[in-house]
Amino acid sequence: MTEELWTGGCLCGHVRYEARVRPTAPAYCHCRMCQHLSGAPAMTFADVPLEHFRYVSGEPAVYRSSAMAERRFCPRCGSPLEWRAAEAPDAVEITIASLDRAAELAPQAHIWTESRLPWFDTTDACPRHRREPGVSE
Repeated sequence: MTEELWTGGCLCGHVRYEARVRPTAPAYCHCRMCQHLSGAPAMTFADVPLEHFRYVSGEPAVYRSSAMAERRFCPRCGSPLEWRAAEAPDAVEITIASLDRAAELAPQAHIWTESRLPWFDTTDACPRHRREPGVSE
């Protein structure tokens, strides 16, 4: 992996992070948990190996949203920052919109489209998955 610096943080600036590699596998998530968390029809995430990720200021709050994952967010403003799968302790999925250079990382897929709100659709040609790839359909 080529070292690159990607920085981001929350709305109020209390929590800031950096990733020392370009995030990979950017995707829209249409699951109901992401919809409830964000108040939006979908969220976007990208993967970063945990060894290349760190918080540089502030400490996020942690919420275990299900047996399969926990989410981190700013304890002051509530901005969602990341998602960590219990079965992948060596990775973090950061919210693309929390990146300072979010415009440079377009989603390449849609996951959990079985929960997609019928009034929300995008015009991209990205592949759509009923669930997350690797999760039985």
